[in-house]
Amino acid sequence: MPLQEPPSPLLAMSGDVLIATDRPTRYAHEPRRRGPGRFSPYRRLFATPGARAFTAGNLLARLPMGMFSVSAVMMIAGSRGSYALAGAVTATGLAVTALVAPWTARLVDRYGQARVAVPAAAIAVLASLALLLCVHYDAPNWTLFAAYAATATTPNTGGMSRARWAHLHRDDPAAQHTANSFEQAADELCFMLGPVAAAFLCSALFPEAGTLTGAILLMTGILIFAAQRTTEPPVAPRTTTAHSPLRLPGVPALLAVFLATGAVFGSMEVVTLAFADGLGHGAAAGPVLALQAGGSCVAGLLYGSARPATNPHARLRACVAAMTLLMSLPLLAASTGSLVAVAGALLLAGAATAPTMVTGMTLLQRVVPPAQLNEGMTLAVTAILGGIAAGSATGGWLVEYAGAQCGYVVPVTAAALATLVASAGARAVRRVHEPAFTQT
Repeated sequence: MPLQEPPSPLLAMSGDVLIATDRPTRYAHEPRRRGPGRFSPYRRLFATPGARAFTAGNLLARLPMGMFSVSAVMMIAGSRGSYALAGAVTATGLAVTALVAPWTARLVDRYGQARVAVPAAAIAVLASLALLLCVHYDAPNWTLFAAYAATATTPNTGGMSRARWAHLHRDDPAAQHTANSFEQAADELCFMLGPVAAAFLCSALFPEAGTLTGAILLMTGILIFAAQRTTEPPVAPRTTTAHSPLRLPGVPALLAVFLATGAVFGSMEVVTLAFADGLGHGAAAGPVLALQAGGSCVAGLLYGSARPATNPHARLRACVAAMTLLMSLPLLAASTGSLVAVAGALLLAGAATAPTMVTGMTLLQRVVPPAQLNEGMTLAVTAILGGIAAGSATGGWLVEYAGAQCGYVVPVTAAALATLVASAGARAVRRVHEPAFTQT
């Protein structure tokens, strides 16, 4: 084993005697010890055996979540010449997903991730391929609705990954905080890169390329994720009298916060698209929106390296209050009529969304029992999707009747509503689960 140069002897005095001893020898291959850095919590997190493998599979499976809707719109609109039809098909799929996803998550909690996620993903992949074939071979319009609705069985990969972290670090709140922050950053990254990848594939190759690539990535990622059985949470015993997480104290308030936060996302996207298009820079809307997701991604990673909250209720209220304040920046920037100013404001506004989501998910994990964790987190995702749909509709309506600049009032209002709900719901959660929230 190679050694460094022989060290000089260590000299010491003992009375009148000079003692020379050898210094400790360090092997050349041994790395120097470094002090704790800002991202050391992430290094410790991924030192967990099996964590890197299931994370890699999860990221592969999660990227298509940002691809499918854009791919479907471009594929259908390009073939049928109707954005109205394309929008109606994707909206139908979103509505069906809101109904089906909690039931899929309930099966995951009851029978295990691998046993449910693989067949559920296979059904979704076959449905995506059916949609592709229906579009390619000019099948009747109703087949497009049926095929895209069947993709609602897609498992909530982000929720399953968070459940694994919660199981692996069930006695370590700091590690759970870091894991939730990483998962939120991963969500932002996938929804930032997914639409760009879909648009590139559909335009540079062929209209069906985005859907086909997304289906392949989804199935490959789920198979890799499900193969990591050592990190899979065990199926917890569940009595026949177990109620839906919706009936747990505090959960409806948390879901309302997620709903309002989703409305922030949905309205901000529609209003920004309209604002950029009104200035004649419609092509720049995608990169501008990516700045908001990028700001949220970076903020999520930095937030994960900070100490977890000793009082998550107060932290959630602070986060949604900061989100309300920062969401007013695009409204002010829009008054200048500058897309560059709006882009900078969106970058700053995105900094508050990730901490809000991370803190909300942490609270949800503490309120919902382990046997229903996947179902609880899927309900949160469903609430976010519902908020996105409501925010998109409200933002589009206000843009239509009052202009794009006034449209930025919608995300500010939605964030303010989230602040009110978080404050009102904190007492109910704290009253029932106070012992759990006094832990650091």
